[in-house]
Amino acid sequence: MTAAFDNVRQLLKQLPGLGYRSSERLALHLLVERPERLAPLLDALRNAAASLHRCRRCGNLCENEEVCPICADPSRDPARLCIVEQIPDLLALERASAYTGHYHVLHGKLSPIQGIGPEQLNFATFAARLASGAVHEIILALSNDIEGEATCHYIQDAFLSKLPHITVCRIGFGIPSGSGITFADPATLKSALEARRHYR
Repeated sequence: MTAAFDNVRQLLKQLPGLGYRSSERLALHLLVERPERLAPLLDALRNAAASLHRCRRCGNLCENEEVCPICADPSRDPARLCIVEQIPDLLALERASAYTGHYHVLHGKLSPIQGIGPEQLNFATFAARLASGAVHEIILALSNDIEGEATCHYIQDAFLSKLPHITVCRIGFGIPSGSGITFADPATLKSALEARRHYR
């Protein structure tokens, strides 16, 4: 292959979820098989780069305006705040259509090994939102791993320990819908038992 093609393939390979074969297939598709799709894609990326930014309130994607559509929606409940790690987590919860409150995107989780401390996460605006007094419930929707747990503990210790009027809960983790106990790993079973619901 040419140096120009290899350069495109290498750059695509750096994107999340793309390995060697998928980046090669994508490069061939855009440059050889369907080159008419390349110009609209480049235009869309340029326009998005110029107009998209983080919402100044929650950290979600925002276009031109100061705040994102969710923060600006008067039908959403501002007293409920769901904390997520990344924007894809927010999008997944929105697709479920099971939550009508506001969000706060941290853009990561605490990980000393990777050099990610509180200063690298979106905590400054979180503190400001708590100080407003509008929040009465916090839902911690972070990963069920060591870093996610550490981030949850940090949030409770650093921000919520002196705010007893705020209800704090953690999303449940357990067996996926359509699956069974036999094939679940021990950590999943432990989480499922801890997140059990009472019928009476």
